[in-house]
Amino acid sequence: MKTRIVTAAVALPVIIASIILPLWWQPGVWLFVGIAAVALSAGLFEFYSLTKQLQLKADAGMGYIWSAALFVGFVLDAPSRSPDLLFLTLAAFLICLLITQTFRFAKDFSKMLTGIGVTLLGVFYVAYLGGFLVATRMGFDPGLSTRLLGYFFTVIFSSDIGAYFAGRALGKHKLAPAISPGKTVEGLIGGLLFAAGGAAIVTATFFKELPFQWAIPLALVLATVGVLGDLAESAMKRGAGAKDAASILPGHGGFLDRLDSLLFGAPILYYFARFYFS
Repeated sequence: MKTRIVTAAVALPVIIASIILPLWWQPGVWLFVGIAAVALSAGLFEFYSLTKQLQLKADAGMGYIWSAALFVGFVLDAPSRSPDLLFLTLAAFLICLLITQTFRFAKDFSKMLTGIGVTLLGVFYVAYLGGFLVATRMGFDPGLSTRLLGYFFTVIFSSDIGAYFAGRALGKHKLAPAISPGKTVEGLIGGLLFAAGGAAIVTATFFKELPFQWAIPLALVLATVGVLGDLAESAMKRGAGAKDAASILPGHGGFLDRLDSLLFGAPILYYFARFYFS
């Protein structure tokens, strides 16, 4: 517990600084982009490390190359400004992957389909979904993107805190014991309540453009998909026989263990903002 708190105390100020710095210094957006690049790269590495334990033969090199190409697209806000570029990148990735894996598995085609599948999944799961946070940072004016990201991280962190303490204090009914024995229904409810409370505080303090009738339902959606993302990553770890994706972050596991509740919500936040604030 103490190690977990120390790690959070070091990481949170850096994350907060990367979100609010562009309010005073516009080039500060690149701090967030740099942190995202490191986190997503580490998350992708951890994902491929999990697949390696199962000998699924992912082509990590191809995954990194095309994840970098997608990341550049998200920096340029390709989902909004140039969706054709994004689709072209995905099509080129799939074509190149099929061609290279045909020759890579020439001596034994029995693992070709699984190798292609896990390579694709790593890129889509980590780089594609996570890239929408970068697009949120770069695709809106610095003031709006700061408020959007501040809202997003407040909701997710509030949900995590509420779920943790409600689960410890009141948790009796297991939520999904076969996947994550520590999660409880009471923890889920606590997380949702804290997420709604966090959203209400954000609206009342620095994001009045997002009224309560939108902020709170959106927070409940983000918190719910965050839990589902956590469960999905837990299932993958169980399949690989691992407790954590890595041990890079003391008390928190690896980067993928921290990203899991963010990845599913990132495209929801981005497209909500596109439709609502357009």
